Amino acid sequence: MTNPPAPPVLRAVDLTRSYGKGQARFDALRGVSLEIRRGESLAIVGKSGSGKSTLMHLLALLDRPDSGRVEIDGQDVGAASAPAVNRLRNERFGFVFQQFFLTAGQTVLENVSLPLVVAGVAPRERRRRALATLDALGLADKAGNKANDLSGGQKQRVVIARALVNEPDLIFADEPTGNLDTATGHQVEDLLFGLQRERGITLVVVTHDEELAARCDRRITIADGLIVGESDAAASVISEGAGR
Repeated sequence: MTNPPAPPVLRAVDLTRSYGKGQARFDALRGVSLEIRRGESLAIVGKSGSGKSTLMHLLALLDRPDSGRVEIDGQDVGAASAPAVNRLRNERFGFVFQQFFLTAGQTVLENVSLPLVVAGVAPRERRRRALATLDALGLADKAGNKANDLSGGQKQRVVIARALVNEPDLIFADEPTGNLDTATGHQVEDLLFGLQRERGITLVVVTHDEELAARCDRRITIADGLIVGESDAAASVISEGAGR
């Protein structure tokens, strides 16, 4: 007797999200459902205003849907308390954003250590783990530098180090190369995909960059708050409106 297949690491069912009221109401997502397999890389593409960043924020538990649900390893997280969601996000997710969101006046080591501070890791252990992560990314010599003294490429590598320091199994990257020149952007891409393969991380990328999207195992296209395209015929994309 064969074992049933493992549930997807992340599953969205019939997600809706709107902003504003009355005539100002904007439906950012209109019933989006999808499954993300453990260890794969997924690109979410679409024009500005299509709903792709809203979808990523819901998948990453940075926002809550108006309706529908998000499941992690088959468990609905919709009923979880805010502290429980924060703990889950800090323990399992890493984030890489275009804007870096580094504290300019703090050192690289302090910036990378932040998720460990949130997790309540003791100072000596978080220093050890942060230094080890920086070393793995070739940034050990920058640990004492202020974040505002770094180049754009170095800042993005620090952001990736911060995303990795808690050893997450999912990384969400929102336009991770958007503020970088082409050569530096390719270096950051190589780093992200190399880490994904080596560590078995699930990587979800929101991007306008066709070359970056093409490097992912799978891609979905969002338009007007709906999934309108899927690059992998074998992907487990649930039909629109599932769960209604």
